[in-house]
Amino acid sequence: MPERFHRRSIRLKGYDYAQEGAYYVTICTHARAHLFGEVVNALMERSHIGGIVQRCWDAIPAHMPMVELDEFIVMPNHVHGIIVIAEGAAIPEPVRAGNFPPPRTMDGPPPDPGGKMPTMQRGSLGHIIQTFKAAVSRQVVKEGLVERGTPIWQRGYYERIIRDAAEHDRIAQYIADNPANWDNDRFFR
Repeated sequence: MPERFHRRSIRLKGYDYAQEGAYYVTICTHARAHLFGEVVNALMERSHIGGIVQRCWDAIPAHMPMVELDEFIVMPNHVHGIIVIAEGAAIPEPVRAGNFPPPRTMDGPPPDPGGKMPTMQRGSLGHIIQTFKAAVSRQVVKEGLVERGTPIWQRGYYERIIRDAAEHDRIAQYIADNPANWDNDRFFR
């Protein structure tokens, strides 16, 4: 396959994205289309699709008990959220207390030198996001809001490993303030 079709990973090389920890994620719509609603007077008014996005996000822990959800916002063309991967039962206290585990590297074979990513680990951040995006897409098609095959999401997503309580608090505040800052957002608007 020509080199131009190989996608380079933006993930932290060698980091185990299935380990316990808090992750800040941003997931954008395909072509940054305003599918999820609109911001009116600094408040987000979700569309029907935006409501589906919220319901699917809220349902993640029911399907993946090792996941705890933190701050989240649906915006017109993207979502921001904090996902906490815990071992076993939900443990929201370590995030608030700032008890973050140090980064751990993966023990396994390195990625294929041909450019292919290793198989996605069940319960990893990538698996959680992939499952969420697929659930939204299925529901939107099922409800007849878009035709089958219509892309809802941009490929991939952006993530940041949250390393301490102060960083968590800054990110959570950024997420909460996102609708109020919409008019000045040069990246997403």
